[in-house]
Amino acid sequence: MNTALMLPPSPDRRWTLAKQLGVDCGVVRFWGVDDWWEYETLMRTRNRFEDHGIPLQVVEDRPPMTKTVLGKEGRDKEIARVKQLLRNMGKLGIETYCWVWTENPVGVLRTSDSIPDRGGSLLTGYDHGLSERADEHPAAGISEEELWDNLEYFLNEVVPVAEEAGVKMALHPDDPPLSPVRGVPRLVTSLEKYERILELYDSPNHGVTLCQGNFAAMETDVPSAIRRLGDRIHFVHFRDVEGTPDSFVETWHDDGPTDMRAAIEAYRDIGFEGPIRPDHVPKMLGEEDREGVHAGYTDMGRLFAIGYIRGLLEQTG
Repeated sequence: MNTALMLPPSPDRRWTLAKQLGVDCGVVRFWGVDDWWEYETLMRTRNRFEDHGIPLQVVEDRPPMTKTVLGKEGRDKEIARVKQLLRNMGKLGIETYCWVWTENPVGVLRTSDSIPDRGGSLLTGYDHGLSERADEHPAAGISEEELWDNLEYFLNEVVPVAEEAGVKMALHPDDPPLSPVRGVPRLVTSLEKYERILELYDSPNHGVTLCQGNFAAMETDVPSAIRRLGDRIHFVHFRDVEGTPDSFVETWHDDGPTDMRAAIEAYRDIGFEGPIRPDHVPKMLGEEDREGVHAGYTDMGRLFAIGYIRGLLEQTG
């Protein structure tokens, strides 16, 4: 397994921390960059990572896809951008594309970013009752059947391109993994639905981002899910939550209900050798958020998590 950190497309202190931690590879998200799926932008980004000794292995950002998800006019233009991205990743040797489906158009939802935990650290969490007090989303009214049809259309268009380019598509769960949210159905909410999605287009290039926190929130045994999905797992988000899809708190990596060592052992058992990155960390003492930083992505918790992952890898190796 390759330890990884999610990093911006240009060097900053996070790149230096990644080097000091000895992470094996980088995961990029293109904050504030337009048309980043074009070849020139991807090439420069990939080369910056390489020049700094951090091989770029995963793109974890998505061209606009709301029309695609909802089956609206203009979806073929959106899908063409995804195809362009996959082809360009293949040309540049960037192996894995982490994408989402019905997280569009509602997004990742949290209702708190200041839940107190050990030593005054602050955690993020979700309360569905509070979330549902908001107005219905403008996309409310689309049916689950329509979303399945639109997903099959998308997969039939893009998976052959991923196969040709040699890129692994890794579908991330809906977060939170429940349906509907603000009147919009969500599809990627259980292990069984993942299996249905994989069957829609059976290809080794069409696989899974095993986001452990979402699988834990699904009230699924994480090591069992890892073994069940097997070689369709292409990318791992290493995190944990306590609670249910309707009400959960994101825990410290060493303090949640999941047996994290057993999860690492399960990855080893299935022969997983891909990238694994920490996700959604607590905010610690004295941390001042970078401008525009999202809750769960402050630095010190990610340093703790990388050390924890490396320790587990050494224990189980």
